[in-house]
Amino acid sequence: MKFVGALDQGTTSTRFILFDQSGALKASHQMEHEQIFPQPGWVEHDPLEIWNNSVEVIGQTLSKVRASYRDIVGIGITNQRETIVAWEPETGIVRYNALVWQDLRGSEYIEGLKTTVDIEKLQSKSGLIPSSYFSASKIVWMLDHVDGLRADAERGMVVFGTIDSYLVWNLTGGPGKG
Repeated sequence: MKFVGALDQGTTSTRFILFDQSGALKASHQMEHEQIFPQPGWVEHDPLEIWNNSVEVIGQTLSKVRASYRDIVGIGITNQRETIVAWEPETGIVRYNALVWQDLRGSEYIEGLKTTVDIEKLQSKSGLIPSSYFSASKIVWMLDHVDGLRADAERGMVVFGTIDSYLVWNLTGGPGKG
């Protein structure tokens, strides 16, 4: 039997749901992951824990219906959106914990932006109000505060992506392939 899977990587947990060809739910499994609060306003997750939990929930769900990875014909991914990860594509090494969508450490960059950019014009072009919710300010914070990250990024040795990007990279082969 063939299945379609849904990987739901949320703020507090990761869940995998398996559907048969008629769309009937056949099995699911869920695991929580640690919330890391280094200081007030900062929220982090361990990307490796999220990846390992993703592999585990997929495996546990498949075991419930006695299926294998080969029985999955497609996977949809939903995720916590603006949570950002920095990793080395050649090695898979994660360079810093994921900065979660709730993390406020990029606020100083947003405030600085408001003094140098026409915010109304930016909003009319992008449809968005500048906010530390979005990934850009988190990436800038990482570049400014994680030792060696900016230099490695400039040499193309580091990539940045949201959780779904990181999961797809791993699911499609990981280091040197994903």
